[in-house]
Amino acid sequence: MQRIFSGIQPSGVATLGNYLGAIRNWVALQDEHECIYCVVDLHAITEWQNPKDFAQQTREMAAVLLACGIDPTRHILFLQSSVRAHAQLAWIFNCVARIGWLNRMTQFKDKAGKNRENASTGLYVYPNLMAADILAYKATAVPVGEDQRQHLELANDIAQKFNHDYGVDFFPNIQPLILGVAARVMSLRDGTKKMSKSDPSDQSRINLNDDADTIALKIRRAKTDPEPLPSEMEGLANRPEARNLVGIYAALADMDADSVLRDHGGKGFGAFKEALAALVVDRLSPIAAETRRYLADPASVDAVLRDGAGRAAAIADPIVAEVERMVGFIGV
Repeated sequence: MQRIFSGIQPSGVATLGNYLGAIRNWVALQDEHECIYCVVDLHAITEWQNPKDFAQQTREMAAVLLACGIDPTRHILFLQSSVRAHAQLAWIFNCVARIGWLNRMTQFKDKAGKNRENASTGLYVYPNLMAADILAYKATAVPVGEDQRQHLELANDIAQKFNHDYGVDFFPNIQPLILGVAARVMSLRDGTKKMSKSDPSDQSRINLNDDADTIALKIRRAKTDPEPLPSEMEGLANRPEARNLVGIYAALADMDADSVLRDHGGKGFGAFKEALAALVVDRLSPIAAETRRYLADPASVDAVLRDGAGRAAAIADPIVAEVERMVGFIGV
């Protein structure tokens, strides 16, 4: 079976965008792949986190993944910081990757913005750690959004350079898996920006732990335009907020956008938003309830993560030990 690796940061509550763009696809991939899923807490601290809140968010993210259907008995779910091979391999990759490669990473430029000189070095070398996350398991496929494709290309560059520098054919080529109808869910306040759990405005996103009333209110307040919903896709051109809401409906209803417009086109956004709110509540309420059940017994979540870390380390440690031998570490 093809081995898949993917991770999600615990720096905030998981959103509808995380669910449709990643988590739901992770669940589906379990049927035909060997899946290793990780709460990437090392990545999260590239920006400062309040330690108390961060610990709680980390456990909550694990609970959300379990509630959504990640099966830790058939696959692996763990915390990145619990498997030291990630950090060990990341340092070696820091020494393989070139500064010029990292300077081309657009996501660092976007996140650092005008404060580039004040950004952490961890944020700068984030892609090297991402490469280590994947290659510590010799995973050959990663489900990613378009915003991570450049990082995956860099991971392949690092793997190829390592193989070349040390005269080996050790690390495999990694293929991106771009999945899902709504692989890029946008902000409810600005249809040109990705829905993000780090957005300062809570009204910009649907959190997976929002209650039914909160979900309905956020959707009613979602930005739209004065025109009615079109009956055909061409009518969504240059209407990012309308396109986003139609995309969310299509993904949750397992429909294509054309079918959504055939059913709802010509109506005002008021009626469509009510239908969308009902659909979101129907799909997310069971996840929220199951998450609360897991969090009522945090020891059980921690036990799953400990078991997953042990199983992950059993794969990664020998691979990284072999890398260290190739580099020339004597390992005394």
